[in-house]
Amino acid sequence: MKSAPGQKHQQSLPTARKIKRACNNELYRTAKRLHLWVPKEKMALAEKAYFDKVILNLPWIVEHQSNRRLLADWWDEHISDEIAQLWEVDRDKLRAAFRSAFGG
Repeated sequence: MKSAPGQKHQQSLPTARKIKRACNNELYRTAKRLHLWVPKEKMALAEKAYFDKVILNLPWIVEHQSNRRLLADWWDEHISDEIAQLWEVDRDKLRAAFRSAFGG
């Protein structure tokens, strides 16, 4: 079966389940690097906030999925402040922990 012209290298969008799991894993790894126990409710709120922002910016994120540094910069700008307030941690420490966990 041949693919349509111009679609050979297009990335398909991930499912909501994959996005939710990725957000969960990234936040878990970030909390672990902070040596921080995050209550289940706060982790769920952070995951929902992160998931919502990813969904709103999904085309851009998929387009740049191979550039971890750029994605980590996006996370710093769009979500880190909200999660830092929610988890009651220093934003700079959170950003460093996320970059360490994410690889950006």
